[in-house]
Amino acid sequence: MLVNQHSRFLLKQYFYPKNKQMSLTNKPVIGISCGDLNGIGIELIIKTFADNRVLEQCTPIIYASNKVINFYRKSIADINFNYQNTKEYGRINNKQVNIFNCWEDEVAINPGQLSEVAGKYAVLSLQTAVAALKQKQIDGLVTAPIHKKNIQSAEFNFTGHTPYLKSIFEVKDVAMMLCAGNFRVALLTEHVPLGEVAGHVTKEAILSKLTIIHKSLQKDFGIDKPRIAVLGLNPHAGDEGLVGNEEETIIKPAIKEAKNNNMLVTGPFSADAFFARGYQRKFDAIMAMYHDQGLIPFKTLASGEGVNFTAGLPAVRTSPDHGVAFDIAGKDKADISSFITALFECIDIINRRNEYDENRKNPVRKIAPEAFARLEDEEIKES
Repeated sequence: MLVNQHSRFLLKQYFYPKNKQMSLTNKPVIGISCGDLNGIGIELIIKTFADNRVLEQCTPIIYASNKVINFYRKSIADINFNYQNTKEYGRINNKQVNIFNCWEDEVAINPGQLSEVAGKYAVLSLQTAVAALKQKQIDGLVTAPIHKKNIQSAEFNFTGHTPYLKSIFEVKDVAMMLCAGNFRVALLTEHVPLGEVAGHVTKEAILSKLTIIHKSLQKDFGIDKPRIAVLGLNPHAGDEGLVGNEEETIIKPAIKEAKNNNMLVTGPFSADAFFARGYQRKFDAIMAMYHDQGLIPFKTLASGEGVNFTAGLPAVRTSPDHGVAFDIAGKDKADISSFITALFECIDIINRRNEYDENRKNPVRKIAPEAFARLEDEEIKES
């Protein structure tokens, strides 16, 4: 998480070669929740939006308080970060960073420490931002990291952002998807104890996630006929029933039904061989059965540029793929690579969704389901 030249490279790569210039009237309004007050979230926010080129791509609204922002601004060397305060959406300035003051309280900030106070205000920031997202006062949301322990209360009983967003938007299911360019890993189960994972591996759950992933790849990433790989639950994908039978009795039947529903799905693959042989490059997304099965290879291969995206929501939400990093909080050491990539991905997904909807207002013709049924699925054999 140390600062390096890579963050500057990301900025140059995004702004100059792609030349994504937008007018001030049509650039998206992006909300930013501040995350744990004692973590690195606010430092990441300040460093990201200190570069004025970001304002050419979006209008940012940071949900926090100017007092917290000023605390961290003083700890960052050679930073030029300007903003305006507001409590009204009608006064948002699309040429500046906007701080939406969620509270006026004097809050004790102790970088690097786990505290109930820091969790309380992280939740307040998130709740205010999500309310604005649901009411379409903002076009997308980027969430800074929270700590799962100190956010718990009678009013907020969620293991993280994803289940909270699912509840607020009242959708039947969502998928946690980690993205780094064309490398995408989605999870069947998220923050579930390992001993309970097998109980959550059902045909219905797999089909639900595959449907969300398939639709998201089309709508959010512009892939007409996405290819999805499914990993097995057991070592060696069960070895045809010798090392567990979930692959034979649950996962394979779910994949077969997904294919009958016009999805290009392949598997189940042995997870270790799949990534070791670079098979992820042959697919638009991979569905892992549990958290570490997917996130360990993803974070190893994504090189600090990973983004967490919540697929299946009616609104766009992304976040960096790391946590609060208490060990470096308040020390001006946080690297913005993942955070700024999450911001750019949020903007890009908003634009792709708009393009997807526009292209389907008056479609010339639709591909019949029979066309998908005739598509041959490339077979990948494991030796």
